[in-house]
Amino acid sequence: MQTKDELITTLKEIVKPYVQDEQAFEHVTERTDFINDLKINSANLVDIALDVEEEFDIVIDNEAMEQMLTVGSSMDVITRKLAEKA
Repeated sequence: MQTKDELITTLKEIVKPYVQDEQAFEHVTERTDFINDLKINSANLVDIALDVEEEFDIVIDNEAMEQMLTVGSSMDVITRKLAEKA
């Protein structure tokens, strides 16, 4: 199981290719919103969810995907799905 810091680092690596606002990306926190802060379009949120599934070997259903709008909520979903798998 990854620590919170490791998880946010991994998530940032997954999100980075889709980020449109590089300056905002340099200051990512758990409250960072993918769409409003990083200017990631909604179609790319699906790509991010797929990348997260692959990276963590988890399945993210539509309900969970809809919750993944901020860095923190995405970390919560990943942590919950990893716990369900364990």
